[in-house]
Amino acid sequence: MNNEKIFKLIIGILISTLHFTAFAQDTIINKMNNAMNIEKIIYPTKFEPSNSPIFVRNEIEINSSPEKVWFWITNATTWSEWYFNASKVKILNQNSTQLLAATKFTWKTFGANVHSEVKEFVPFQRLAWDGKGIGLSVYHAWLIIPTPNGCKVVTEETQHGLLCRLGKFFMPKRMYNYHQIWLEGLKKKAENE
Repeated sequence: MNNEKIFKLIIGILISTLHFTAFAQDTIINKMNNAMNIEKIIYPTKFEPSNSPIFVRNEIEINSSPEKVWFWITNATTWSEWYFNASKVKILNQNSTQLLAATKFTWKTFGANVHSEVKEFVPFQRLAWDGKGIGLSVYHAWLIIPTPNGCKVVTEETQHGLLCRLGKFFMPKRMYNYHQIWLEGLKKKAENE
């Protein structure tokens, strides 16, 4: 084997090693990021908070199991019993009252008729849906994070559209306040029923 062939062989081995090392590092980094994202909402790019004119985050500690909290969050047809800002919830594509993966539903919230579809569904951990209506496009997500006394529940929402911007301008704290009321109603249901 001449020197040129040996040199090409060594370069080929080095390049392959570098590609494998870069792939392995990327895989390890992705796994670490996924592990750290347990407390982070995973947004579609359009709805990332940095890409959205409106963003609200609320959280609450609940002294109840993630399973019980999950039951109430996903039992959409009962929301109006414990959250005044949700009404006329109708499940469109299934015979269950519970939200499931890919559930489509309509409802009224903040005075708007909204068509929603579940986009993320990890039982007892993560739930998210999008929502579309006249003058609005939203993404609403929930995280349930186990704690020694029960769980912490985080809810976040990002919004686009003229109706949303007008709401923020005229009533800047309304969505935050209403979502906090939703969380407090959830806490009461999960801890007492």
